[in-house]
Amino acid sequence: MEFDIDGHRAFASTGERPFAPNKGALVLLHGAGMDHTVWSFQARRFAHRGMAVFAPDFPGHGRSGGPPRASIESLADWTIGALRTLGLDRPLLVGHSMGARVALEVAARLGPRAGGLVLVGIAERLAVNPELRRAAAAGEDRAVDMILKWSFGGRPADRHGRAARLARRVRRSMARTPRAVLGVDLAACDEDKGAVDAAGKVACPAAVVSGAGDRMTSPASARRLAEKIAGAAWIEIPDAGHMSPIEAPAAVAAAIARIA
Repeated sequence: MEFDIDGHRAFASTGERPFAPNKGALVLLHGAGMDHTVWSFQARRFAHRGMAVFAPDFPGHGRSGGPPRASIESLADWTIGALRTLGLDRPLLVGHSMGARVALEVAARLGPRAGGLVLVGIAERLAVNPELRRAAAAGEDRAVDMILKWSFGGRPADRHGRAARLARRVRRSMARTPRAVLGVDLAACDEDKGAVDAAGKVACPAAVVSGAGDRMTSPASARRLAEKIAGAAWIEIPDAGHMSPIEAPAAVAAAIARIA
């Protein structure tokens, strides 16, 4: 689905079903340097169960035009603008990594007007390894290699082969976004310090989801963040790392279903 916002054409997946916002909207927000395809499994599952699915590519990512946004606040502005443009009321906001932080910011601003919140792969701060940030800012290929090195969990016996398969999918997703955008996204994550404050403003049902083997956003930090959100559930997925939406897609879908 294409739509116009801020003078640019943007794209969102609807889970391969017609978009009908009166069904109740599931909003799926992707992470740094990626696109909507990280949510392919969950988008299809919930769309085929009758929910209106809105999984956008952020500006400058995937098939969406316009320059990338340089802060979490600006990405939240864009997301709220998209919700208003499409008439999506009381959305169930779901995000992964950078997208989780954006979803948290949107939920904090919407208060009780948000229908629910699921944060996947988040922490009290999305601090970025300095060498990764430098490599991404320079547009170096090794930035993607570094991300992939730290992205996956899994059992030691099957980690290598499984991670290789998953890595190909992540590379395909990241290849659809200009390499320079990754540096902008990682800077936005690294410089943001508002997650804990935003957590205290959430006024909707919520869950925080961590892969037990996440080496990019600490499960312990995610749990502390969950404790700042009134009534939030904390869910840990065994044998998954930071890329749990594609490592453990059914488990992440089940976490979403708890709030839906």
